[in-house]
Amino acid sequence: MEPIQSSLKKYMQESGWEEALQRVRQDVLTEKRVHDWLFANGEALSAGAVEQGMTALLEYKNSWQNCDQCPGLDKCPNPMTGHQPELYPEHGQIHMRYHPCPLQKAATRRRKQEALVKSLYVSAEFKKATLENVDIDDTDDRRSTALKKAIAFAHEVVPGEEGQGLYLHGMFGVGKTYMMAAIANALADRQIQSMLVYAPEFFREMRQAIGEGSVDEKIDAVKRVPVLMLDDIGAETMSNWIRDDVLGAILQHRMTEKLPTVYTSNWDYEELEAHFSYSNKGGEERMKAKRIMERIRPFTTELYLSGRNRRET
Repeated sequence: MEPIQSSLKKYMQESGWEEALQRVRQDVLTEKRVHDWLFANGEALSAGAVEQGMTALLEYKNSWQNCDQCPGLDKCPNPMTGHQPELYPEHGQIHMRYHPCPLQKAATRRRKQEALVKSLYVSAEFKKATLENVDIDDTDDRRSTALKKAIAFAHEVVPGEEGQGLYLHGMFGVGKTYMMAAIANALADRQIQSMLVYAPEFFREMRQAIGEGSVDEKIDAVKRVPVLMLDDIGAETMSNWIRDDVLGAILQHRMTEKLPTVYTSNWDYEELEAHFSYSNKGGEERMKAKRIMERIRPFTTELYLSGRNRRET
């Protein structure tokens, strides 16, 4: 009986497989990356290592060809999506491993950044906001000053050591929320977590939380975040409970722990204080309003954001 090895070899010769395998082998060994790696690491390889490592060399060659013609992360054809191959010698043999490619690294950074910027009721479009893209007017010193202060805050603030925040106010549509979101994204680059909260919706939900028994849990999440951003403060329907037991508790903790807060509002300090003086049940409580403002005014830098209404086309 003819040995199986002889039969297999004869079959490969007659079918053309052996010739095809030799062409593949030649293509692999003459590919520049493979050739350069073998030249640089030849002394570390045992006799026969190239033949034994041919499968790894072929995968290395093909994966790099995929990378050279990258179709994008979503369509990556490599065995490990978003990863590039690397050859290395070990115990005289050829081995291969994969490392994240630049696109995968960028996607990972984006996911980490988005995890650092938590948003409650704020549009997802602000996830890409940058301070570099904030519109400025060379003839408008106040808008330029606000941007400079925002940049300085984003690059210098240290929650827990420096509790000074920002109070951005101005008319509708001038870009206050965009600037706030851009600050949040810049903080994320420094690995500083922030939370963007649309104040009217948050306070409305707090009223619902009473029946759910989750008031303390929701307050804790907001008051302990390293940098809190309250968007459109003053637009909410005010009540004694929201002012004193919710907002007051949040700001008291943040003041004590030196955690900065950034606000946007259509009103300046005086107008906001007047807003806090009244509740939906009527009456005026100026001292309680002043108590809240004493946790805002001394701990923020007031910035007036001027300009046209960018929501109007």
